[in-house]
Amino acid sequence: MPITELLEENARKYGNDVALVEVNPQVQETRRVLWKDYDLIQPTSSFWYRREITWHVFDEKANRFAQLLMSRGVKKGDKVAILLMNCLEWLPIYFGTLKTGALAVPMNFRYSAEEIEYCLDLAEADVLVFGPEFIGRIETIAESISKKRILFYVGGDCPSFAEDYDKLTSNCASISPGVPLTDEDDAAIYFSSGTTGFPKAILHNHESLMHACKVEQNHHHQTKDDVFLCIPPLYHTGAKMHWFGSLLTGGRAVLLKGVNPETILETISREKCTIVWLLVPWALDILEALDNGSVRLENYELSQWRLMHIGAQPVPQSLIKRWKEYFPNHMYDTNYGLSESIGPGCVHLGLENIHKVGAIGIPGYGWEVRIIDENGEPVAQGEVGELAVKGPGVMKCYYNNPEATAEVLHDGWLWTGDMARQDEDGFYFLVDRKKDVVISGGENIYPVEIENFMSKFDKIKDVAVIGLPDKRLGEIAAAIVELKQGVECTEAEVNEFCMGMPRYKRPRKIIFAPVPRNATGKIEKPKLRKMYCGDYLIEKENQS
Repeated sequence: MPITELLEENARKYGNDVALVEVNPQVQETRRVLWKDYDLIQPTSSFWYRREITWHVFDEKANRFAQLLMSRGVKKGDKVAILLMNCLEWLPIYFGTLKTGALAVPMNFRYSAEEIEYCLDLAEADVLVFGPEFIGRIETIAESISKKRILFYVGGDCPSFAEDYDKLTSNCASISPGVPLTDEDDAAIYFSSGTTGFPKAILHNHESLMHACKVEQNHHHQTKDDVFLCIPPLYHTGAKMHWFGSLLTGGRAVLLKGVNPETILETISREKCTIVWLLVPWALDILEALDNGSVRLENYELSQWRLMHIGAQPVPQSLIKRWKEYFPNHMYDTNYGLSESIGPGCVHLGLENIHKVGAIGIPGYGWEVRIIDENGEPVAQGEVGELAVKGPGVMKCYYNNPEATAEVLHDGWLWTGDMARQDEDGFYFLVDRKKDVVISGGENIYPVEIENFMSKFDKIKDVAVIGLPDKRLGEIAAAIVELKQGVECTEAEVNEFCMGMPRYKRPRKIIFAPVPRNATGKIEKPKLRKMYCGDYLIEKENQS
């Protein structure tokens, strides 16, 4: 069934229960409810700001936005772009769009003005909804983008080139628009991460979204009583599709603005969160804060926290080993996925398989997985090949890009571009992105394997490995090493630690510098190649 029916069912069954909470310790707004310090075991801040809505209000707000869109001529098949930071308005706008039969088009909050206009044109968006953080960027392109689309603004002091969402929706009816929808109807366009240039538009139908709900609930066993902490941006499939488990069960979710260890742990404590999805950098920051004593677990109420899971990038075994030392009772899961496969879960470790940490896992609920060679034929178990997945969550296509679609979709199988292998127990291990493989002297070197090994060094906070051009070998592996705060380490020490790897895998160059990661925690290797490879970047990126 279409995913909008889940929201309407929750409004009927759990109308007065809290659906969404927004917590913002960074921006003070008088309209927000204060979080006072008396409920803290040990106060660390004067005031935080908090808003919440019930399932009934959630559905009502979605209906009001749907009615506004339809009053402006938006119809089934049109597209509504959403450019907002995480906030209480985000998901009602998303579901209001879906209720009209239009497609929701979430946009990356890091896009430049040029990228915003490019993606609006690529998705053929008819409406743009944006927030205060984007006024400057939108203003520079407002004249061109407003000629063929409506601009709605969410927040106070509406700019002159847009219309006020709050004022307009307050005058709209709160009843459902009643547009008939089917599983086959187009539902959303997401954008690829754009690591090799401008993003591609990824088209999903309602069946994909509904399958994501089932996958998440099946993997993590959400119940009505669970409270999910959502920190990553909602424009990304990972954040939203993990929240879909709460949607399916009617559970509460908390949208947090802020990623430092104290903020995360205070929110878990105050909101009684039971499930938390972290990115690798945030988990590393929490562990470092615990190691150096700047955060103390006894200052928080965390006994209800049952599950921590990570996705979006390979997870070092050493990270989870350290995590279990501080949180021995936590269940743990790793989730692998792509926006082309409706986000996380087409492969996952499984709560019962923590002994296999390091693997991305086994096929997720309703998914098939295989490893193939360049001709699409399965490789022998243990051999490295390209990971391919098949299931109800595979995208329909790259919107208006049949050539790119034909490159990755083959008889229902999505060729992911990730290199992997399968062990004798049937678990899949991610080796690297195909385009990130370093070929040195004719030998394939997989950076993720080196990164996993080097992350075990107790002085290293984060590490990224890229290929640098070399006249004799073609490429050499270089490691960008980010040290833990206050730690001193020499290149000789790092090289000594790397002696535990086969000679051909050892990085030939060590660079001490920060490791850049994007909003979803992935290492920004194109940025590193641009910094350290110069013109070599162009050739490397064209391999994708």
